[in-house]
Amino acid sequence: MGYNEKIFVNLPPKNKYDIFMITFLVAIALLVLGYVFYGRFVEKVFGANPANSVPAQTMSDGVDYVEMPTWKVFLIQFLNIAGLGPIFGAVMGAMFGPACFLWIVFGSIFGGAVHDYFSGMISVRKNGASLPEIDGTYLGKGVHDFLRVVTPLLLVMVCAVFISGPADILHGLVPKVGTKVWLLIVFAYYIVATLLPIDKVIGKIYPLFGVLLLFMAVGIFVSMLVTWAPVPEITEGLSSRHPNGDPIFPMMFVSIACGAVSGFHATQSPMMARCVRNEKYGRVCFYGAMIAEGIVALIWAAAASSFWGSTTGLNEFVVSVPDGANADALAVNTICTSWLGKVGGILAVLGVVIAPISTGDTALRSARLIFADIFHFSQDKVWRRLALTAPLIVLVILLLTLDFEVIWRYFAWSNQTLAAITLWAISVYLVREKKCYWISMIPAMFMTAVSVTFLFYAKACGIRPGLASLGFDLTLEMCYLIAAVVVIALACVFFVKNKSYLKK
Repeated sequence: MGYNEKIFVNLPPKNKYDIFMITFLVAIALLVLGYVFYGRFVEKVFGANPANSVPAQTMSDGVDYVEMPTWKVFLIQFLNIAGLGPIFGAVMGAMFGPACFLWIVFGSIFGGAVHDYFSGMISVRKNGASLPEIDGTYLGKGVHDFLRVVTPLLLVMVCAVFISGPADILHGLVPKVGTKVWLLIVFAYYIVATLLPIDKVIGKIYPLFGVLLLFMAVGIFVSMLVTWAPVPEITEGLSSRHPNGDPIFPMMFVSIACGAVSGFHATQSPMMARCVRNEKYGRVCFYGAMIAEGIVALIWAAAASSFWGSTTGLNEFVVSVPDGANADALAVNTICTSWLGKVGGILAVLGVVIAPISTGDTALRSARLIFADIFHFSQDKVWRRLALTAPLIVLVILLLTLDFEVIWRYFAWSNQTLAAITLWAISVYLVREKKCYWISMIPAMFMTAVSVTFLFYAKACGIRPGLASLGFDLTLEMCYLIAAVVVIALACVFFVKNKSYLKK
């Protein structure tokens, strides 16, 4: 069956009440409750103080430190961290079966939102410091220097990926305009958005795009309810259903990153830490944005499973996609146009074009800010911002010569590794502040296990069918053993290095 054929028709069950979507609806409720209760607990652990001054007030420069309304900061943060992640990642993650629902829910509440909140709020307390400066402060000079090199490279990789992807899609929509022309147009926009003050471009259009991304998810959610789509239940089993036979651990935990835990988010939080108007809004802007992304990911994971009748139907569709075609984009387009008609088609285009563009430009901007922190180079003048952006432009151009899949598979692993590093840094911060460090240390240990296992296993990367080998291709049991040793070793180092703070 061709990839462009509708292989599932939404026929209602004999009795529509036979399908309640219990797992899916409970998962949505848990995410909301997680924000209300666990988010409040996390905020209390941090100790947000409304009386404190924030960087937007003490360091206002009209460029990067600009105080903005909370609703704008929330929507910009949401779009910065979301992009295509909770859509494409969720679609691919759904191929593993109902287990993906558990990861999105518990990963978002206890991992991703904690990671995003603390990376943002610690930055608020440290004058809007970028991620390498934060992690380096708590993990030492070696990590500091390492992240000063690796983090900008990671962001440049994101920028390159999200130039080539939208350019290819735009070329498909408007064939008369060549791919190279679209590359130049998208890249030119990235440079402009990176150089101009944050409230001039990003602050004006991102809130609108954020609303559209949420509206797109709500539209799919309503369609699922109206059609009583058959969403898989966890009672059907939690074993892997992936067509490649990929194991849930670690592959699913890397496939679904932005919808649960993603190191990239910590590079974006400091950017909004420079714009938030009060510490009391941190839970909304950082923890809340991650929960919103988790809800979007949950909707798309459920939609991908239900549209084709089951996880098996989804997998059959993905396998049927011709080599070179983007299975994620085709799945999203098929779902949107079939369930939402012409409006859905427009939303699908917005989702697969605007969403990645909105991630790519802020990735480039974040890289500039990291360089500014490294060199203590003021960004008040355009020529100063251009001086730091120029070498980044050269790196992006070099990466554009590589294959998209090559860039993406290395980004996937480095992204989750960065999340683990940041969670360890947050744990050290909490220990030194005499606060409950377990809320970040347990996720840090888990994400370390994910990253290490993935690195040593990763036969075909699990992210997208057909990828070349990334890891060392060891047996899964051996990878688990190595990961366990690494996690225990890091935990021991953590306690030894911080024993003086633990005794007090």
